[in-house]
Amino acid sequence: MDKCRLFLYTVAVELDRKIREKTARVGVVGLGYVGLPLAVAFARRGFRVTGIAADARRAAALRKGRSYVEDVASKELAALVGRGVLEIDGDASAVGKLDAVLICVQTPLRKTKEPDISNIISACRAVAGKMKRGTLVILESTTYPGTTREAVLPELERSGLKAGRDFWLAFSPERVDPGNPKWKIENTPKVVGGVDARSTALAESLYSSVISQVVPVSSATAAELVKLLENTFRSVNIALVNELAQICDRLGLNVWEVVAAAATKPFGFMPFWPGPGIGGHCIPKDPQLLAWKMKSLNFEPRFIELASTVNGQMPLYAAGRVARLLNEAGKAVKGAKLLVLGVAYKPGVGDFRDSPSLDIMHLLAEDGALVSYHDPHVPRVAVGGRAWTSRRLTDAAVRGADCVLILTAHPDLDYPRVARLARRIFDARNAAAGLKGRIERL
Repeated sequence: MDKCRLFLYTVAVELDRKIREKTARVGVVGLGYVGLPLAVAFARRGFRVTGIAADARRAAALRKGRSYVEDVASKELAALVGRGVLEIDGDASAVGKLDAVLICVQTPLRKTKEPDISNIISACRAVAGKMKRGTLVILESTTYPGTTREAVLPELERSGLKAGRDFWLAFSPERVDPGNPKWKIENTPKVVGGVDARSTALAESLYSSVISQVVPVSSATAAELVKLLENTFRSVNIALVNELAQICDRLGLNVWEVVAAAATKPFGFMPFWPGPGIGGHCIPKDPQLLAWKMKSLNFEPRFIELASTVNGQMPLYAAGRVARLLNEAGKAVKGAKLLVLGVAYKPGVGDFRDSPSLDIMHLLAEDGALVSYHDPHVPRVAVGGRAWTSRRLTDAAVRGADCVLILTAHPDLDYPRVARLARRIFDARNAAAGLKGRIERL
């Protein structure tokens, strides 16, 4: 073994030793719904962790032990910060002291449906300016296949350090499901893929210190595609069942009954459930990242595009169903009092990014409806130039609505009470299953 290879081997072995002994310093860039739980998980397992939050207000809140992420309890956060195992920085000045840096920043789509990786590039430049030789860098932000090798690697090498020689680089897709009480970071299998074999091995070693099962794949690009496959699979199947909901409406059938009966088959079927559209940080966006990449390679991703179209039209379909329900009662949409239950994109959380509830509220308000909402997790929202504040779910509020729209099935709402008091209900989530009343289901 020549001197260069021996040196690289020695540095890698030393980093692996520090990881196994939990003396490695871990940094997390981006402390949102992915980064903060990850930082807490490493700190909980005995690592010294530095969280880097560019938002000064968020950084200040975290230093005081106040969590803004529902999956992280303020009590535990305060304890970790108080013991000094979790430090919060507002910039990348501490990167030079770190042995591993995990990048967990947002990757939105532009209005043209092109990926915006500017946050990734900014984070890489900040890291490159400070990182020491022998650092392991892992990107967790969901992105198009090839980003780690084509964009992240060159930015980090601007430091003068070389990947595979002076630092190691891998991709590991986040698999956070906000509000899920069963599947947390520690028990959700973690996929890792590096730009070389040593990067993969070191990333696997690091995550194995915290996560019960780590799944290595052949490359960073393969790991990137794994994440997009997971959410494209969901998007396509949700689109299929959303189309089935419209078919059942035409046939006078209950889509919830049909899917539930099909789900009794013990093989060859997996139930997906319809809804008024898709929302959140993953399913509306991630398939578009893959579609954009494939179009750049002159490949037309027809399944992905069709699923996006079907799911994207569901808010309009749901608003039309509400209009039809009102019309059957001799009411016009204009002037109708509509009470929406749930504006978050999924039950039990306060995240309303890309929530279909907002689109439906906007569409009906544009047609002259008097729209209000109740959501115990979302105190206020704004869409289309209108601002709404969550109202109390009083008996008078329910009785006074011409129609109650259940658009997010929060588990802490009293649906029997709503069914008993409401004049009519449009239930887009089957939350009122088995209840009596004037209930129209999606």
